[in-house]
Amino acid sequence: MSALDLGLYISLAAVALSLLVLRLRPIRAQNLPPGPAPTSWLVGNRNQIPPTKPWRWFQELNEQYGPVVYLQMGRTPTVVIGSAQAAWDILEKRSPATSSRPRFIMSQEIMSNNMRGLMSTNNALWRRWRRVLHGAFMQKATETYKPIQNLESKQLMYELSQTPAKYREHLERYATSVAVVVTYGRRVHDIYNDEVVCLNRQSMDYLTSVNIPGKYVVESIPALLYLPSFLTPWRTAALKQRTRDIEYLTRLVHEVKAKMASGRATQSFCRQLIEEREKNEMTELEIAYACGTPFGAGAETTAGSLSSFMLACAAFGPSFIPKAQKELDSVVGSDRMPTFEDFDSLPYIRAVVSETLRWRPVAVLGGTPHASTEDIVYEGMFIPKGSTIIANLWGIHLNAADFPDPHRFDPERFMSRREYPGPWQHSSFGYGRRVCPGQYLASNSVYINIARILWGFNLGKARDEKGQEIEVDTLAYTDGFNSVPQPFPISITPRSPAHLAIIERENEAAQEEMKTYDL
Repeated sequence: MSALDLGLYISLAAVALSLLVLRLRPIRAQNLPPGPAPTSWLVGNRNQIPPTKPWRWFQELNEQYGPVVYLQMGRTPTVVIGSAQAAWDILEKRSPATSSRPRFIMSQEIMSNNMRGLMSTNNALWRRWRRVLHGAFMQKATETYKPIQNLESKQLMYELSQTPAKYREHLERYATSVAVVVTYGRRVHDIYNDEVVCLNRQSMDYLTSVNIPGKYVVESIPALLYLPSFLTPWRTAALKQRTRDIEYLTRLVHEVKAKMASGRATQSFCRQLIEEREKNEMTELEIAYACGTPFGAGAETTAGSLSSFMLACAAFGPSFIPKAQKELDSVVGSDRMPTFEDFDSLPYIRAVVSETLRWRPVAVLGGTPHASTEDIVYEGMFIPKGSTIIANLWGIHLNAADFPDPHRFDPERFMSRREYPGPWQHSSFGYGRRVCPGQYLASNSVYINIARILWGFNLGKARDEKGQEIEVDTLAYTDGFNSVPQPFPISITPRSPAHLAIIERENEAAQEEMKTYDL
C-alpha cells in the first residue's frame, strides 16, 4: 500500500470517527436504572468490564445496585438483569418489545454474514429460522428423538465403565452424536478424529470467544469497520472462520442430499428442511446454518451440563447420591436401567436434574442478549429503545433470595413447588420468543444420563497415590459465551458386578440397533 493510500484510509477513518463522535450523546432520560458511572464519555462503562468471566462482575453490580443495572457500552445502552422475577417481567411479559437482538458485529455480521438465526434481529430470516426450529424441537416432536438418546446413553454407560478417566470425552461424544443423528442422521464415534466434528468445535470455540460483552472495541465503536484490513486483524480472522463454516455446513447438507438420492437417508432435521425447502422459502445456505444450530449449540451445552453434574458428584456426592440411589433402587431395581418411562416415578432424580441446570449454568450470560425495540418502564425505571438486555444467568441462579446457599448443590430445593416465575423452576432455557428451541431435547438428555449414571455407578472424589481424597474446585470453569468445568478428577466405579453386566448387555444390543445410522 502506498503512502497516499494509507493517508486516504486514515483520513476516511478519522472522518467516520468524527461523525460518530458527533452522534454520541449521553442518554439523559430520567429514572434510568442505577449503575456505575461511566469512566469515559466515548466508551462509557466498556473498559470496566473484566476481560474474563464478566458474569461475576455483573453479579456484583446487581448485588450493589439492584436487580436491574444500567451500563453505557459506547453509544449502546445496556441493561443487566440479576433476578429471576425481573428477567421474567421484562423478557417474558414484555417479550414483544424485548425479543430482538442487538447488533453483533464480530459473530453475526463478519463471521456469519448475518445468517445465524440465533443472533438475528426480528427479521424475515429469524422468523423462518424460529418456525422450523420450534417445529422440529417442540415438546411433542422430541418424543421421536428419545430412541436415539436411549441408545446413545447405553453406549455412554459402557464407555464410563471401561475408561472412567475419559469421562469428559465420553460425555462429549454422547452429546455430539445425539445432536448429529437428530440433525443429519449419522452417528459420531470419535470426537477427535471426525473431521466435521472437529470443524464444528473449532467454529463454536471461536464463536463463543468473540461473543463476550466488551471484548472487542468495534462492538462499541462500529466506525472501526472503515479501517483497512491490515489494521483490523480481528476482522480477517472472523472472515477466515466464515469461509470454513460455510464449507463444512454446506458439505453436511450435500451429504444428506446424496443419501436421499440413493434411498439411504434416515429421518433428520436436515432432511426435513430439504424436503420442505419451497414451503419454508429457505435457501440452501439458510438450511446449512439452521442445521448448524442444534449441531453447534446443543452438543456443547448438554455435555457441559453433564460435566457439571459429575463435578457436583465429586464435591457434594455424599449429601445427595445415597438419596438418589435409594429412589432408583426402589423404583427401577437392579435388573434393568432407568428409562424415560420412569421419569414421573423419580421425583428426586428430577430434582437432581433441575439442580444441575441451576447450579452451574452453561449459558452463563443467559444465552444471546436481547434488545428492546421500544421504550420500556419497569418499576419506575426507564429502559430506552435499542438497549441491549443481558439476563445474567450466573447472577440469577446464584441469587440467594431465590436459592439460599446458592453455591451448594442441593436437589432438595426442587422437591416442592416454590414461588419462582416460569414452568421449569429455574431459568436455564431463556425467555419469551427467544426461549431455547432445544429445551426439551436437552432436558431429556440430562435426565436419562443422570438417572443411569446414578443407577449404575458409585461416584465421589478421586484419590491420589497416597490414598488421600483430591478436592475439586467448583468454580474452575472456562471463559467464553458457554462456560463448562475445567478438567477435574473423579472416581467412577460400577455399583456391583450385576450392574456392570447389565451395562455391557444393553450396550451390545444398542450397537446393533444403531447400525442404521452408520450407513
